[in-house]
Amino acid sequence: MSVPNLTGEATKAEQTPYALLGGEQAVRALADRFYDLMDLEPQYRELRAVHGNDLTDARNKLYWFLSGWLGGPNHYIERFGHPRLRARHLPFAIGVVERDQWLACMDQAMGELDVPQWLRERLNESFFQTADWMRNQ
Repeated sequence: MSVPNLTGEATKAEQTPYALLGGEQAVRALADRFYDLMDLEPQYRELRAVHGNDLTDARNKLYWFLSGWLGGPNHYIERFGHPRLRARHLPFAIGVVERDQWLACMDQAMGELDVPQWLRERLNESFFQTADWMRNQ
């Protein structure tokens, strides 16, 4: 994903969403806060129920995936190959409720980490497209 500048042209590589968020530490913080919220907030209970008891593996995989997806290092691909997101998530029941809770949880995490509103809106659009495509119920 590239972020357009004010003239609509793609910015330089250092202006990827990964860089704009703040790089490795910021993306790790986002993945961690996402799973912290999922575990703590009752409004995400259906989403939490889709995950196992231990969120460590999911937390790491989200961080690794987001790093590459946002334009940073391809940690996920280096470890597992192509993400094949839909295929990897087929064993889990993902409907509108889970999709919407995932999106709300990610938006809350971005808000709590002070992601700039314009970037948050842009990421939310991309997250929606991916999350909606993941639905299998």
